[in-house]
Amino acid sequence: MQRSDVVARIERERVVAVIRLDDPDKLRSVIDALAAGGVRVIEVTMTVPRAIELIAQVTRTAHDDVMIGAGTVLDAATARQAIDAGARFVVSPVFRRDVIAACHERGVPVMPGCFTPTEILDAWDTGADIVKVFPSTALGPAFIKDVRAPLPQVKLMPTGGVSIENAADWLRAGAVAVGIGSALVDAEAVKAGEFSSLTRRAEQLVARVNEVRPKATSV
Repeated sequence: MQRSDVVARIERERVVAVIRLDDPDKLRSVIDALAAGGVRVIEVTMTVPRAIELIAQVTRTAHDDVMIGAGTVLDAATARQAIDAGARFVVSPVFRRDVIAACHERGVPVMPGCFTPTEILDAWDTGADIVKVFPSTALGPAFIKDVRAPLPQVKLMPTGGVSIENAADWLRAGAVAVGIGSALVDAEAVKAGEFSSLTRRAEQLVARVNEVRPKATSV
């Protein structure tokens, strides 16, 4: 897939599942459970033990319909390692120019984390493929609408504060996708091995997202 193809896939799916786990041995089961529920764009964060190794494993064996990316990437070296392991996209909680450059050198899209309109535009002008609005917990969907009014060209993905119940509200406000972590990947369910509950959560999320008519994406 070309860089633009990956971005188009994210815009089409409109959900990026953010996986943070203490037990790396459960990663594959979590991915399979989410995929069974219709959530197939997966961000494996660098806070997961052996994250790079696991990305290499799951990208080799995951179903073709599942797209794996790397999250919580803080520097260019880690970005390169994740991409070499098979990550199709890179997400960061912060905006670092060298991370954007490293990803684009390898033809991989990058989503840096930004909070203010100035930071969002700076990241976009530097080449961010989608800007992750983080943390969105204290902002609410109105922030997305307000930012896009003067900056309609910027693609935004709120992360933090996104839930199954409000995911559609962020999309209606103008987000191209949402990043969702603990509200989808419940830590207690994972710990108990209740992966079927993750599938049900994914199904509920997809149903909510599908309430919002998809926006046309650029070719």
